[in-house]
Amino acid sequence: MNKKITTMNCINKTITFIFLISFSIGFAQEKLTKEQAIDLALKNNYGIIIAKNNVKIAKNNATVFNSGYLPKVVANAGANYSKNDSETTFKDGSNTSINGDESNSYNASIGFNYTLFDGLGRAYNYKKLKETYNLSELEAQTIIESSLVQVFAVYFEVARLTQDTKNIFESLTISKQRLERANYGFDYGQNTKLQLLNAEVDVNNDSIKYINIQNQLSNSKRDLNLLLGRDITRKFEVDTDVSFTLNFNLENTITASKKHNIEIKKATKSLEINNFDIKINKANLFPNLSLSSSYGWNKLENGATSFFRTQTSNGLNAGISLNWNLFDGGTTKTRIQNAKINADNLQVQKELISNEVERNIINTFEIYTNSLFILTSEEKNVETNKRNFSRTEEQFKLGQITSIEFRQAQVNLLNAQSNLNQAKYTAKNTELKLLQLTGDLLNTKF
Repeated sequence: MNKKITTMNCINKTITFIFLISFSIGFAQEKLTKEQAIDLALKNNYGIIIAKNNVKIAKNNATVFNSGYLPKVVANAGANYSKNDSETTFKDGSNTSINGDESNSYNASIGFNYTLFDGLGRAYNYKKLKETYNLSELEAQTIIESSLVQVFAVYFEVARLTQDTKNIFESLTISKQRLERANYGFDYGQNTKLQLLNAEVDVNNDSIKYINIQNQLSNSKRDLNLLLGRDITRKFEVDTDVSFTLNFNLENTITASKKHNIEIKKATKSLEINNFDIKINKANLFPNLSLSSSYGWNKLENGATSFFRTQTSNGLNAGISLNWNLFDGGTTKTRIQNAKINADNLQVQKELISNEVERNIINTFEIYTNSLFILTSEEKNVETNKRNFSRTEEQFKLGQITSIEFRQAQVNLLNAQSNLNQAKYTAKNTELKLLQLTGDLLNTKF
């Protein structure tokens, strides 16, 4: 008898302790809304930060300073010093020698060079840089959308585990109450030892399930903190309510995706950039006209052996040059041909991506429709199991059914609640995937 009471008290104290800790921590935790999670991810997510920095690099590359339109100005300056010993013999046989003959020279110049015409290669290259910048923005948007989908997946996993934790604790409380009744019934000879042991086993199983779900919840919260770029040990609670956009139309969704899907936009942009590559290569077939000018200053301080002691000169030089590569061995022609072939490949790739997006939308739309149906069915199933459990509990208290039948009704209710949570967040994640495919994810309020 004492051993039985000790075991039950130990279980009660352990579960009560876990509940009090969870309650006290949860009471002081912040409430992290979906909107706050989005804002934190956009600011702190590591992948998004890198993507935004890549956009900044592309923006810098697309400026006039990287276009070749601006002239080149170069300044040069220098100085030289020499000290020599010399010996000179004249025709009459006399000679003279000079030791330590010193001379100095100084020079300075500034030069200007500008390409007047290069077959419009600069213009096409500048436009290509602009389109490359636009492509980098689309690539960043792809990363942002994928990161947000990942954030929501983990956020909703935290929400699911939060609700499952609550349901399991409620089931555990019911099992504890049943164990107390079984213990009192055994004391007064109304229950058998087997009934008491079954109740203890169920409490132990529910306790283990509760501890495991709490561990999963803690892990998921740390995963979410990592995605949000903040302290992974930070405590918080999430919003478990979700709403659905029920006005999806398959035909309209496919039409919208053709205009707004990021992958299709990227394929279109890559094709435009390749067309500029063709024009840039064709520019090499035209002559290159350049203007150059310079201003220079020179001073020479001669040694004793020189006829002139000092010499100084300065002046302005200017010129124009024409350079036309009439034949380069076929290199330019090969590059043009390859760029055209690459354009054909990009066009085929664009058509493939378009068909893949349409297929993915149809598949996801069907999954979403089925998920909503399953969600409605699971909601009805939970209500049915609640009514069944309520009646079973009354019958169990009256001794009309066995503890095994009561336990089965309890397990059925818990499973139904878990299935409902899974169906709810599965449907929401599918909806987000559908929004991503249509290009509307970043325009949606959550």
